[in-house]
Amino acid sequence: MLKLGPIVKFLGCTDTGWHISVMALADRADEPPSFSVSASGAINPRKLCDLSHSKCTVWRWECKIPQKAAAQSIDYQLNGKAYTLQVPAKNSIPAIVYASCNGFSDPKLMKQVSNKNTLWNRISRLHQGEDKIRGRRYGPWNLLLLGGDQVYSDTMWQVVPELRAWVDLDWSQRAKRTFNQTMRAQVEKFFEGLYLDNWSQPDVAAVLASVPSVMMWDDHDIFDGWGSYPHQQHNCPVYQGIFEVAKFYFRLFQQQSVDTSDPAELPGQPAFNQAYNLGNLGILVLDMRSERKPHTPNSKRDEYMPDQVMSEASWNAVYKWLDQYVATQQLQHLLVVSSIPVVHPTFGLLEKMLGFIPGQQELEDDLRDHWTSAPHMQERLRMVHRLLRFSAEKKCRVTLLSGDVHVAAVGVIESDRNDVPPNARVINQLTSSGIVHPAPPAMVRYFLEQACKHVETVDRGITAAMYEFPATTRRLIGARNFLSLEPDDKDRLWANWWVENETDPTTKTLHPVQVKAKPIEESSTPT
Repeated sequence: MLKLGPIVKFLGCTDTGWHISVMALADRADEPPSFSVSASGAINPRKLCDLSHSKCTVWRWECKIPQKAAAQSIDYQLNGKAYTLQVPAKNSIPAIVYASCNGFSDPKLMKQVSNKNTLWNRISRLHQGEDKIRGRRYGPWNLLLLGGDQVYSDTMWQVVPELRAWVDLDWSQRAKRTFNQTMRAQVEKFFEGLYLDNWSQPDVAAVLASVPSVMMWDDHDIFDGWGSYPHQQHNCPVYQGIFEVAKFYFRLFQQQSVDTSDPAELPGQPAFNQAYNLGNLGILVLDMRSERKPHTPNSKRDEYMPDQVMSEASWNAVYKWLDQYVATQQLQHLLVVSSIPVVHPTFGLLEKMLGFIPGQQELEDDLRDHWTSAPHMQERLRMVHRLLRFSAEKKCRVTLLSGDVHVAAVGVIESDRNDVPPNARVINQLTSSGIVHPAPPAMVRYFLEQACKHVETVDRGITAAMYEFPATTRRLIGARNFLSLEPDDKDRLWANWWVENETDPTTKTLHPVQVKAKPIEESSTPT
């Protein structure tokens, strides 16, 4: 009997085919589930591990599907039940659906939604062709990018007995407590149940079984604000112990691995940064939680040293991929998945505007976590310069995908520096969040909208701004949403935000660098 799955993961694309893995959890007393794919027949299972708390075994199958000149529907079976995947044509850009924030940071927020998984259901209906808009079909999708907060662990402080007792102690006692075996077992049981409960929900399970996924974690996959707490708190034994447990379950459920690295993981880095070459499309997925930490103050002079989002080793691995791997490809688009927005109103500005509104501690914590908070601005600036340089050197359109902020938005980085040619001076940021988590309250959204009118000077000749959505006057969409990216025969990518209670998508066009956009007809923002 299956307890979870199938969950399909994308492993990459090579000259020999479209590579995926499929994972399922079965009762530990049962025989391995039967699995077959129409393109390659029976495949032997690999046992990843036994999970003691749920009494099940985790199985994984790897397979390669040869790509053809035309797109294909590929059938596979798990324990006699049939499923279908959509594999793109060889050397083509895949159709992608992107989402983030699959849960609630506070159980009280559940009261704000009538059906928490209604957008997962819409992904399925669009993917299956059951939801046509004015006679037009969107999808089907070849890839599912999940940009963070695939699960929300926030309730563990209330429901895990050992953690609940630990939280009640004063800080001097908490700092000395070890992460003992009883506490570890209870936290393991919590995370195990968290994934099984969330991902076995029918609407979520249907998408995970039919669209191969690429997932990267964010703070709620560990716990809220991970990596942005003061030095002593971040490094206390209980916090570090929880992180190690969360990391194991992230690696198991989201990366489908326990002892080997993902084939898409960049070499020479200690984190989970990943990269994919897909025809004329490159996807770079940044890991902004594994190494995130506050600086270690050794003296008063260190008080204002910047915090770390990614280590130097990870950035070097990313830049090596950009320089050596992507340099050999004729890329037209590079998608960079950043779980936290690179373009967003700064914390200082929003602190002034929102400081008088009570009950916004969560929003304030999130803002301190962002790229636009002061401790991260230097690291962000280096990233912006490197992506602008890459876009100019390779004549490749760079687009950031982000989530976390529980709204949809369009951000734009623009450069008028002489070292960046005119046709590569724009990096777009597409923000989609959340697929389950509701938007901030109306009053907060109003002030966020006002703050989005501010243009930030990132560096001399480089600005960051939040733009109005094409054909609208709004810079934010304050409702639950997900994003799809669909290629056309002119090498453009059509970005469609699918918003709860709105029939038609909100659309923006992403043109290749060498093609000049038609600003009036197709987009009112830089492309």
